[in-house]
Amino acid sequence: MSTDAKLESQGPFGQVPAPRRLPERLFNRLFKFFKLLPMAYRSALVTLEASDVFRTLAPDEIKAVRGIAQECSFAAGQEIFKEGDAGDGLYLVKLGAVEISGLLTDNARHVFSEAGPGELFGEMAVLGNKPRSATATARRPTEVYFFARDQMLSLVERCPALALNLFREVSNRLREFNRQYLDEALQTERLAVVGRFARSIVHDLKNPLNIIGLTAEMAMAENATAQTRRQSQVRIRKQVERISDMISEILDFTQGSQSAMILAPSDYSGFVAHLLEEMQPEAALKSVSIEAAEAAPAAKVMIDPKRLRRVFYNLANNATDAMGSGGKIFLRFNATAKEIVTEMEDTGSGIPPEVAANLFEAFVTHGKAHGTGLGLSICKRIVEDHRGWITARNSQRGGAIFTFGLPIAK
Repeated sequence: MSTDAKLESQGPFGQVPAPRRLPERLFNRLFKFFKLLPMAYRSALVTLEASDVFRTLAPDEIKAVRGIAQECSFAAGQEIFKEGDAGDGLYLVKLGAVEISGLLTDNARHVFSEAGPGELFGEMAVLGNKPRSATATARRPTEVYFFARDQMLSLVERCPALALNLFREVSNRLREFNRQYLDEALQTERLAVVGRFARSIVHDLKNPLNIIGLTAEMAMAENATAQTRRQSQVRIRKQVERISDMISEILDFTQGSQSAMILAPSDYSGFVAHLLEEMQPEAALKSVSIEAAEAAPAAKVMIDPKRLRRVFYNLANNATDAMGSGGKIFLRFNATAKEIVTEMEDTGSGIPPEVAANLFEAFVTHGKAHGTGLGLSICKRIVEDHRGWITARNSQRGGAIFTFGLPIAK
């Protein structure tokens, strides 16, 4: 007798063939088809025993769970419970999907999570004996099991396995909420950083663009001499280079990298003199004068002129913003055998104590609608790239003093 014949049995109408195993290819196709079915059809198979909360319980414990379960149905869009309702019980989705949301403002509702077949919701208010902190709404036609609070807590007291499973569910839910919160907080911070960078770029570009515009008008005047036009051309070119350098610095900062430093021995006195010729007309547009008590020391320092120029501009722009309606900026210099120290003092209101400790950190700002605090952090990076140092303090006269030192070339 064959193996198949041995597996046959006698039925009321004769021999009944034994069930045969499906070919593997057909089984795989049916399995893939089953996975493609909409959730609403597949979830019809979800039972209490199949959920993560109850699947490890003993048969008598499952029977007790079934004894307190109430089956409820909700139409798509129907509210199951809302914020502020009493936490009268917890729910297990049998079929469909439930959206958990909260009201952040009067008109904005935020979806925190979604519970699908076999998943709990509403357990936080029940275990904590607090009013509902969120609203549950059926996303589509949904069936749920409802467990009254007192009955469920009584069952938990008698069933340690159920208590452990509920604890795991709550722990996983809190982990998921924490992950969502961190993702959303990071996204919000990224958008805020983009906004601050945009304001910083606009602020930094405004001054050189104003100078380019005014210089172009002077060069195009009917009575402009050939010398005036040549000077205007040089001034415009320098401002264009300045814009390019500023953009490069901002890109370096955002990418966390540094531009290639090209340090060369330069006469500090000549460098500062040329720089003041550029800065003074721009400061005058804002009723600010830049005064040097003496010429900078005629000593050789290892500098990258383009990048070090940004330090002077950033410090002067900060001072101009702090003074508001005009004032003075004083430059002082001191040379030792090892370094040249430069001081820039303004007649503003000084450094606020709440930002003094973190003044050179990125995004630290105070009292400026367009400020980001990016300028001073860039100054610190540039000076340190020159193997120097920079500090800040308040003057006895009330303004702020920024001091930085650069080593003398050997």
